[in-house]
Amino acid sequence: MAKEKIVLAYSGGLDTSVILKWLKETYDAEIIAFTADIGQKDELDGLEAKALATGASKVYIDDLRDEFAQDFIYPMFQSGALYEGQYLLGTSIARPLIAKRMVDIARAEGATAIAHGATGKGNDQVRFELTAAALAPDIAVIAPWRIEEFREQFPGRAEMIAYAEKHNIPVQASAAKPYSMDRNLLHISFESGMLEDPWFDPSSDENKGMFVLSVSPEDAPDQSEYVELTFEAGNCTAVNGKALSPLEVMEKLNELGGKHGIGRVDMVENRFVGMKSRGVYETPGGTILFTAHRKMESLTMDRDVMHLRDSLISKYASLVYNGFWFAPERLALQALVLESQKNVTGVVRLKLYKGNVIGAGVKSPVSLYNPDIATMEADPSKAYDQGDATGFIRLNALRLKVSSGVEQSKKQ
Repeated sequence: MAKEKIVLAYSGGLDTSVILKWLKETYDAEIIAFTADIGQKDELDGLEAKALATGASKVYIDDLRDEFAQDFIYPMFQSGALYEGQYLLGTSIARPLIAKRMVDIARAEGATAIAHGATGKGNDQVRFELTAAALAPDIAVIAPWRIEEFREQFPGRAEMIAYAEKHNIPVQASAAKPYSMDRNLLHISFESGMLEDPWFDPSSDENKGMFVLSVSPEDAPDQSEYVELTFEAGNCTAVNGKALSPLEVMEKLNELGGKHGIGRVDMVENRFVGMKSRGVYETPGGTILFTAHRKMESLTMDRDVMHLRDSLISKYASLVYNGFWFAPERLALQALVLESQKNVTGVVRLKLYKGNVIGAGVKSPVSLYNPDIATMEADPSKAYDQGDATGFIRLNALRLKVSSGVEQSKKQ
């Protein structure tokens, strides 16, 4: 009989390298290693050979960068999503794409299960498995960190390193970088290790070498730099007048943002599983895009449409953060977001300077801003009669006067 096949989300790090071998031994199965290229750069070097040497029967390393930018990052940015007022959801938005591709591979290979190395304390386990439930409820999910036998065998990193050495698994485990790092096209996240102390300062001179995508604001150029972003229906289509794909936009903005020390966030956030965790993020290009998009909306989006969309930002961001990208409510919200973006078209000019993204002009062929109406001088269009405000204010004040009268009568 043919062996069972399991598709493993494989990064080549200590955890997934050990898990690959452990799955093969424990389940007597063929392990198909899958790595999504979503912008990790040189982290992908040598992965295929390493996975095969560790025991994988087959390896997929799929370039998903275009799909990631166009079908995941861009729709999310149209929504204005920002988790707990700070986090641009760089890791969160990558997980449903990875899980989606794992399901596709499992179908193509006839695999009965997918597996991941996410811990039982984190958000990623939820994101992977909710995506699998939405797209392929018949495919099983194996989460070794939630299996007691696995945790007993590997209570710490020392045991994992010893296991790797015993089985000639090539891994680089070092105390030089006592934290975890996750990189993609949108950001890099850092957590655990010394970062578990919320008083630890990663931006200090002795620690700033941790950062990868950006220089510190103190080390950024003393000269500001202007950049222009062109939008069509809520999506950035050009930078400095040059037409670019979503992937190329992200790469260009990451370069500019990193140069000027833009997009660093240090926060304590609320995980879906119930605990607080400390995360440090670099999102240089995303921060520029987020700011530019918001400024484009300010000129072109109807007030009440904007306020309605904004009232849903927290909900949308939570859906992404918690792993509900393929849930019907996120798809319904996306339909509203898409409708809200149809006139978000024009050009935004920004000034980049030492960690700051500063608005420096916005224009649009479908601008809702009318200087003749907004002017403090005489209105040549006669569209607004200042005297009309008297009745407007009186009507809006009526309920306040009635409420005040009630309160005054209670004191008598």
